[in-house]
Amino acid sequence: MPPKLAEIVDEFAAAPREVVLEMLLEFSDAVPPLPDELRGHEGMEQVPECQTQFFLRAEVQPDETVKTWFDCPPEAPTTRAFAGILAEGLDGATAAEILEVPDDLYSRMGLATAISPLRIRGGTAILARLKRQIRDQEDGRP
Repeated sequence: MPPKLAEIVDEFAAAPREVVLEMLLEFSDAVPPLPDELRGHEGMEQVPECQTQFFLRAEVQPDETVKTWFDCPPEAPTTRAFAGILAEGLDGATAAEILEVPDDLYSRMGLATAISPLRIRGGTAILARLKRQIRDQEDGRP
């Protein structure tokens, strides 16, 4: 797991339940704005498993690091928090590191005790689609 993401996971896992929601809200503000060329979600994939509209894009760079973009309305702070966690935790990570992120990431963070299973399922789908996009790009390389 990328070191930044591992640190975030450990912080959440160690936090008291009553603080977890506050921590999530902080990450909902960590989602960088989309560049102009992605504002209409052109080239982004929608994650239908999320209760709110959520779009993402992963792009493997020539140096094998992955650039990610996420978009979700501000009225969905929990879902935005998933994006913020990934945006911060995966910043500078390689494709191989991201593909090694455990699929049960949000459960490992202890979020199952603080938010609904439906939201956990949405967060898990975000990670799965991100990893699929990376695998697809890796498979298409010479």
